[in-house]
Amino acid sequence: MKNSESREAAFMLVFEKMFTNTSVDDIITTAYDALEYDLDESAEELFRNVVANQPVLDEIIGRFSPSRAVSRIEKVALAVMRIAVYECIYTDIPVNIAVSEAVRIAQIYSLPTEVRLVNGILGSFSRSDEIPAEKREKVGKGNK
Repeated sequence: MKNSESREAAFMLVFEKMFTNTSVDDIITTAYDALEYDLDESAEELFRNVVANQPVLDEIIGRFSPSRAVSRIEKVALAVMRIAVYECIYTDIPVNIAVSEAVRIAQIYSLPTEVRLVNGILGSFSRSDEIPAEKREKVGKGNK
């Protein structure tokens, strides 16, 4: 699978988890059994890590959301932002790719107003000191 496909599969799992108390393992097993979308180890790992770090991710998203509390952000937008923030902080994925992919997924599954919210929050976040210094140095001038 391509990285973008793994990310989108992880998004589906993160989104599903927002509606249920089902365990991460059970959600993954059900997804494999249902054969509704492709999963791979990369998608599974991203899903597990986003869920495990959700409180930290939500706290960060909340600091960059000037107009809405995290609890009032549409679930699609919140799911894609959780993934992007996780990738920006905890992985070697370039910041501009994580943000671009989040916006791309939001464009597919969300309303235009939510896409703008995702873009705005992640844009502010990507220019902040929340991004580890070594990753900020790799970001192009337009995304610093």
